[in-house]
Amino acid sequence: MSDLRKHSSALQEKAGISPPEITNVTAINTIKFKRRQQPTSQQLIKDILNGNRTALSRAITLIESTNPDHFEKASEIIQGCLPYSNQSLRIGITGVPGVGKSTFIEAFGKQLTQLKKKVAVLAVDPSSSISHGSILGDKTRMEELVKDENAFIRPSASGETLGGVARKTRETIILCEAAGFDTIIIETVGVGQSETAVHSMVDFFLLLKISGAGDELQGIKRGIMEMADMIVINKADGDNIKKANLAKVEFNRALHLFPPKKSNLQPKVTTCSAITKEGISEIWNTISDYFELTNESGFFQEKRSDQNQFWMMETINEQLKRNFYNQPEIISLLEQNKKAVQNNEISPFAAAQNLLQLYFEKKF
Repeated sequence: MSDLRKHSSALQEKAGISPPEITNVTAINTIKFKRRQQPTSQQLIKDILNGNRTALSRAITLIESTNPDHFEKASEIIQGCLPYSNQSLRIGITGVPGVGKSTFIEAFGKQLTQLKKKVAVLAVDPSSSISHGSILGDKTRMEELVKDENAFIRPSASGETLGGVARKTRETIILCEAAGFDTIIIETVGVGQSETAVHSMVDFFLLLKISGAGDELQGIKRGIMEMADMIVINKADGDNIKKANLAKVEFNRALHLFPPKKSNLQPKVTTCSAITKEGISEIWNTISDYFELTNESGFFQEKRSDQNQFWMMETINEQLKRNFYNQPEIISLLEQNKKAVQNNEISPFAAAQNLLQLYFEKKF
């Protein structure tokens, strides 16, 4: 009777299968030991120059890190790879969300690898302003390209960086070039007309558009349209072909309203379908012709030189900012001034001036 009462409940716990005992302790310890090992900057540089993708990924992670302890090592890696960079074609690709950037890049990247090109895709995903997280799902969406031995895909979060790129995209380009990739594709977050940062680090800027979404009217506006070296109307397939051709005509008319570009080359407008691969090869032919013409005119090197000067100034600004916020005395006073500003005890401008004055007087 006592046994019956004991098991009368329908919720009974049954004995399960016990997990097997761990027998290979040596293997586990070996894995833990290797994880603790950190390769030196010289070893990473050597492996990158040999085309080791694991080393390339680890080096990019170091460069993107905000940990002050990683800064010196990252700088050594960049300096070591710099002499072997500058040997690629850099292509920036942007467009509003939903235009099909990832699908297009996969089709375009496969076209290039079939031509024996080595392609690195630096995909930048937007970070949430609330959770600060990012999906980083580009590898999943480019399932064919990610398996290509001549392609390397690196998704990065934009963080707080404006301009459609990640904080360290410029340095990542240098590492990819040193690893032997001759074509660098930068996919921006697609935030509309603020893609200025990516324009300052690429040789060719491609703007993806779709028809039937009111985008034709955007052609008469300045901003990102003036930066584009080529406009591609994507999703030109099925019943959408007629709309795409009409959009092509509208954009062609709009481009004639803009002043001539420094390259003296009129941006071209074309249509394509990333799904059917229609028009993809023609896009690469146009880009190849652009590089050939700008090399002959000297504009290609002139643009690279201007970009180097721009990124020198950006590097100075970034390091000054990092140095300011990493000073213990500034950190302490910054919190005090934040509270004072919140309580309306001091104006934001006066608080900022006090902190900057202290910084410059101390000469940290």
